[in-house]
Amino acid sequence: MNFLISGGTGFVGTKLAARLKQEDHHIFILTRSPEAHQNDEHTTFIHTDELTDELPAMEGVINLAGESLFGYWSEKKKKEIIDSRLLMTDKLVKFMSKMPAKPKAFISASAVGYYGTSEDLIYTEETKQAGEDFLAIVAKKWENAAERAVSLDIRTIFVRFGVILGEKGALPMMALPVKLFAGGKIGNGEQWISWIHVDDVVEIIIYCLFHSHMKGPVNATAPQPLRNMDFMKLLARSLKRPFWSTVPSRLFSLAAGEVSQLVLQGQYVLPKKLTEYGYTFQHAALSEALDNIYHT
Repeated sequence: MNFLISGGTGFVGTKLAARLKQEDHHIFILTRSPEAHQNDEHTTFIHTDELTDELPAMEGVINLAGESLFGYWSEKKKKEIIDSRLLMTDKLVKFMSKMPAKPKAFISASAVGYYGTSEDLIYTEETKQAGEDFLAIVAKKWENAAERAVSLDIRTIFVRFGVILGEKGALPMMALPVKLFAGGKIGNGEQWISWIHVDDVVEIIIYCLFHSHMKGPVNATAPQPLRNMDFMKLLARSLKRPFWSTVPSRLFSLAAGEVSQLVLQGQYVLPKKLTEYGYTFQHAALSEALDNIYHT
């Protein structure tokens, strides 16, 4: 089968492409610099401006592209964060509208930031009210842009990622003070972290691709969110470092930028759809997930 991926050279995209190629699928990856990559029998790199009707039929389209959230959120950065997501999503929807044979599924990335932040509310896919902060606005606009694919009679899924754990993303910044023997809770330690191992992110996307009952919002979070204090204790244990200090909110915010609000404020998000439909998490417990990242 053929699959088209935007953002296929990023943290999640590279792992997703590799996983699909294991199943003998062919992956078409959109990139602004195809000359920097080598095509092979299972991979074709395409410039983002070269989406044409000459491409073969696609079983599914996966939209992961977007300016990184990490860094200082100047007004220019905020505009790039929003524009990069909306422009690519619009490009893909227009491309699919012109395809003689429509893909069976369109999966567009989103984030649990959709819900806003809270220390006491529980969010599931049944939560309809979006938050009001910047990340919530970004997620809502992104999903609204992707939802136009529904009118093309394409099954459309918004995968709301939690804090993705792996060799990239937020985890290295969270682990840095622990590795420097200054580990402890971040801020007051009471904020919830709705996390997900990157391996499960990949498997959830594939699950959504091949299960026709999956549509609309899908929370890609592990079934056991943890408070920051407990998360950091397990991180310290996995890294075999002491847990005794407190990382000031301001220090972490300076290191991570405004995206730090997902760690400093957080939200309790449950993967209700995945649980109800019987998805089996590869890494449901944080201790095992961290050991997998650091000790395999």
